Formats: sequence, C-alpha cells, structure tokens
Amino acid sequence: MIPLRDLNPTRRMPLITVVFIAINVLVFLYEQTLSERNLTRLFLQYGVVPARFFDGNITLNDGLTLVTSMFLHGGWLHVGGNMLYLWIFGNNIEDRLGAFRFIVFYFLTGFVASALQVIIEPSSRLPMIGASGAIAGVLGGYIVLFPRARVQTLVVFFVFIQVVSVSASLLLGWWFLIQLFNGVMSLGDYAQGGVAFFAHIGGFIAGAILIRLFTIGRRPDDWWRPPADPWARPRDRWWE
Repeated sequence: MIPLRDLNPTRRMPLITVVFIAINVLVFLYEQTLSERNLTRLFLQYGVVPARFFDGNITLNDGLTLVTSMFLHGGWLHVGGNMLYLWIFGNNIEDRLGAFRFIVFYFLTGFVASALQVIIEPSSRLPMIGASGAIAGVLGGYIVLFPRARVQTLVVFFVFIQVVSVSASLLLGWWFLIQLFNGVMSLGDYAQGGVAFFAHIGGFIAGAILIRLFTIGRRPDDWWRPPADPWARPRDRWWE
C-alpha cells in the first residue's frame, strides 16, 4: 500500500516540513554530482557507522552523524519515498505541535531510531543513512493523534491496482507490522542488508510514546479536528 495523500487538512502552512524536504532534496541532488568514490566517502563520514560507537574512540563527528545521516539518501526511490511520507504525515504533526516542538520531536525520534539500530548491529561498519527513522517517529505520532484520518492509498496486488481510502490506523499499523516482521527476519539467516528495519521500529515506537508529551500545553484535540462533512457516510469502525 502506497499512501498518496491524507484527507486531514492543516490549519497553517507546514513550514518546517517543507524546509526538511527541501534540505533532503538539495543534499540528494548534490550527491548526484559526486563520483562513486566520493559518494562512498561522504556516506562513511556523515552516515551512522554502528561499530564506531563501540570501538572506545568516539569522536564529536560520530555524534554529529546522528544528525547528518538523516539528510543523506542512497537513491531516487529512497529519497522519494521518504519525502512522500514526510509530506503526507509530517504536515499534520507539525501543525499539531508547532514549529519548535516539531523540530525537537523529529530529531529526538530520529536519535532513538539510530540508537536502536546501533544496539542491534554493534559490529556493523556499514553507514546508516536516510530520514526513515525520524519519519517513522512522525508516523508513530500520527497514528496516536489521528487514527481515524482517511488516507488515499494506492493498492497494488499483482494485476489489481486501485486507489482506496483507508484509515491511518490500518495503513500505518500495516506499515509497522511489515517493519517488525522484516526486522525479526533480519536477525536470522534471512537477513536483508541495506535496510535499517530496527531504526524504523525504534522511531515509530518512540513517536507513539512521546507524542502526547509534546502536546502538553497545546490546544485540545477537538480544536484540530476538521469540521464534519454533513454528506459523509458515518464510519464507526477504525479500519474503514
């Protein structure tokens, strides 16, 4: 299932979300100008390399990679998919939290995501890059705050291709189960290198847990809900 857009309007322009997307895209375009050798060097220098945190010689640059790695991507599908999810779900989280809290929430859940992956693979010397962990935190926050929000989703199943409207609970719950399944499988003989599944898991759980803390002092939930559509069919079940 590929989300296309959510039917959950915001009350203000999501400036920080737009800035994050712009930075990610600009950095990725810069990556395209590099030779393969220099690109590898860039990933090794600014990506999170788990083994460096356990070799007894942690440097300031190693700590900074927890931030810089969030703005590096390995390909068009990688950056495109991440930015699609960030735009669809990040704008509502920013709208709900406000700009400053959203920035803190985004980076904090991204740090937790990276930390879990580092703990799971402490000997890995492969650089971990991408905004996926922080965006997973956004998804975790979204499923808590807007579980009944409608998301127009492209469903592809062999020759069956259809755009359907599903609840955020169904879409994001399914996304998390896929990450969890692949994460568990990556611990055994069926490991799939190249995807930091536990970063996704850690970010999602951190976002779901922390989101309520970040809404303390903000307007009540009812204020953020769009007016009911008088022509809409009532939906009593979360999965519809």
